[in-house]
Amino acid sequence: MIDKIVHSAEAAIDGVADGATVLVSGFGEAGTPNALLHALLARGSRDLTIVTNNAGVGETGLAALLRGGRVRRIVCSFPRSAGSVAFEEIYASGKLELELVPQGTLSERIRAGGAGIGGFYVKTGVGTLLAEGRETRELDGETYVFERPIHADLALIKAECGDRWGNLTYHAAARNYGPVMAPAGRITAVEVRQVVPLGTLDPEHVVTPGIFVDRVWERTP
Repeated sequence: MIDKIVHSAEAAIDGVADGATVLVSGFGEAGTPNALLHALLARGSRDLTIVTNNAGVGETGLAALLRGGRVRRIVCSFPRSAGSVAFEEIYASGKLELELVPQGTLSERIRAGGAGIGGFYVKTGVGTLLAEGRETRELDGETYVFERPIHADLALIKAECGDRWGNLTYHAAARNYGPVMAPAGRITAVEVRQVVPLGTLDPEHVVTPGIFVDRVWERTP
């Protein structure tokens, strides 16, 4: 019987090693799996590479990991945003590496990782610092830069509902990066607002099929 339900945040992230690459869903605070991030902090994991849209807000979730000195490198699109105080202070101190990636390119690199695509060409970033050192190619008279896929040891996702097979639905804008990150993680762990009985979710409303999910944890209020 397939049952991907786990009963603690600690069990959801079990198996992640120091130096792991971790995908973290979210756009600002919408769709960010803060409870799983705090479990990662409590576990003591360090030298992490975090791939996400924003570099944390306030002092919780990803910001807490940054404050704890657990993140060696961050790959994101918007490191500086409202409330990203922890990132700004730690990056300014020279204790954090940053790879800045345009938002659409970041999403496509993650999708390529999950789809088994070896890379792709894109016009975004051509002629800028973002393209330095990267392969370029002229196609139909225009220059493109080659981007490599992003693979991860662990994908941490927040969803609205999930069942024991791992099928997921999302709430409004909290959907953001979850669907592209789920296939790209060697282990994909999800915190959901509610675990529902198998057969409850309308198949037409399932956004992430359970085949891409390894662990589902119902977070407590």
